[in-house]
Amino acid sequence: MSPRDTLLALLVMMVWGANFVAIKIGVESVPPLFLTGLRFFFTFLPAAFFIRRPPVAWWLIALFGILLGVVKFGLVFSAVKLGMPAGLTSLLMQLQVFFTLGLAFIFFGEAPTRMQALGAAVAFAGIGIFAIERVQGALPLIPFLMVIGASLTWGLANITIKKAGKVDTLAFLVWSSLFSPLPLFLLSAVFDGPTAMIASISPPRLDATLALAFIVGPSTLFAFAMWNGLLTRYPTSTAAPFALLVPVFGILAGSVLLGEPFTLLAMLGSGVVFAGLLINVFGDRLVRILRA
Repeated sequence: MSPRDTLLALLVMMVWGANFVAIKIGVESVPPLFLTGLRFFFTFLPAAFFIRRPPVAWWLIALFGILLGVVKFGLVFSAVKLGMPAGLTSLLMQLQVFFTLGLAFIFFGEAPTRMQALGAAVAFAGIGIFAIERVQGALPLIPFLMVIGASLTWGLANITIKKAGKVDTLAFLVWSSLFSPLPLFLLSAVFDGPTAMIASISPPRLDATLALAFIVGPSTLFAFAMWNGLLTRYPTSTAAPFALLVPVFGILAGSVLLGEPFTLLAMLGSGVVFAGLLINVFGDRLVRILRA
């Protein structure tokens, strides 16, 4: 991966780490499925008036919108609302890296190299350190399973964008968002009720509005467009492990913005994740240099 794209991947992970703080703030006053629907409504409009639909089959665009918008983020927002801590959610969501690698091997035959597998294992050990530090007592079972399901769905969405090939990833994201809001609004009406939906935006709270603006702008339009571009330019085994940095930035953002503690054990976990990522990105190059 080029230095420019490496820095871009790091920036995307920083934005996604902070995104879990924005989600936590948003669902405090807006029903989670309704907030998710608003996210993708404003992702589609007004951008669709200025960005042409990519030359990709409609079924791929629709599938990505359903997987990413309705299933993945519907589960994540709802799980946070039901009591999953934002930091722990950002941690468990990184299981998508391993789901993505496995699915890429099944569908595309992309087998990771030994150094990439070693890097992923080291980074996953860092995730384990975070889990030891973060999990206190019993987890709420249903929200926990919802986050695991969301991470699997994220892996499926990554495979879908890879199947689409080299396309304008921003256009793909915008037009796939057409298929997310209506199902989410209907689900919110069923589970939360129209009264709760209307009350949450009459008038909208400033903190929820700012959280939604961050979720739509930097986290969706910018970060997912950049991430999808990386997935189309590089093998999945090269790009996907960067997502292991999300909980590092997520816990740091929680510490800075919400006053959550950033302990020595969390710092150790961050260092191990970074070490695994360095092995994944630079390990094969180092082996070639040593052999030469």
